[in-house]
Amino acid sequence: MSVADVKREILVRHLEAWAPAALHRARRAVYVHGYAESTQPLAAAALGVFTEQSDLVRGRELAMVAVGGELDGAGAAGLSVHSVPGRTEDVWGLALKAAGAARVPVLGFLDATAVGEPPTATMLSALATGKPAEVIVVLPGASPVSQARDELRQAGFPLVAAVELAVSAEPGEVLLYATTLGKHLEGFKDLLWAVDEFAGVRYRDPGDPERHLIDISLNPHPGPLRRELLAHLAERGEVSVTELRTFALTETVYRAADATRVLHALLDAGTVTRRPEHGRLGGDVLISG
Repeated sequence: MSVADVKREILVRHLEAWAPAALHRARRAVYVHGYAESTQPLAAAALGVFTEQSDLVRGRELAMVAVGGELDGAGAAGLSVHSVPGRTEDVWGLALKAAGAARVPVLGFLDATAVGEPPTATMLSALATGKPAEVIVVLPGASPVSQARDELRQAGFPLVAAVELAVSAEPGEVLLYATTLGKHLEGFKDLLWAVDEFAGVRYRDPGDPERHLIDISLNPHPGPLRRELLAHLAERGEVSVTELRTFALTETVYRAADATRVLHALLDAGTVTRRPEHGRLGGDVLISG
């Protein structure tokens, strides 16, 4: 198994959850698949998801826009498929406008490893016109994750998470998920840890200075999160449990619930202290290192 297999499963699982939820929210939704000429297998997998869910589309409209190449296959009832050649910024704007992507649920997928360059600010901003808007971006190994996070936020995606797909000590491809809704980020994190374990492929938290490899598991090893929470406390001083849970959700590969479990372990070990000292570990409890 390979990193490509992991990317495919993450995309398919997310589309299987996104399509029915988006069409429940609105009568129309748009999926945009970038760099289609270089990611044909992933584009075909996405189209397969929508074709299998055609019964959910009945009475609604779901559009798939393949930017940058021809997509083999036809739509089903309520499903339209558009192939838009070219990769220029103007093409992106026109393609999204033609698909009616403004103010409807929009999900974009851009595997930039296929072309060796990150998506531009204009491309990301075009996707952010959706309500709500989500995007999955995959970047080559050793890409500057902090810069990528900032660019996504500036484009209109306030919530961003990143994970490195690693097979060795060498930097692996970086997958970023960005959204305008917190509950969508929580759902994606749950999906991330629920994918099948592929031999040789593990996760790495881009913020972990020790670059620890983490097995894909519903209960991931907490070491990197422990280090990052302690570093955050050392930098910020006393902070609330809510802030630490949010930090884990948005700045690490982990989930908010993982942060709660690590905090309980740190408190039991006496590594951190809390105020008040007793009672439920609610969001307003203050933690200090």
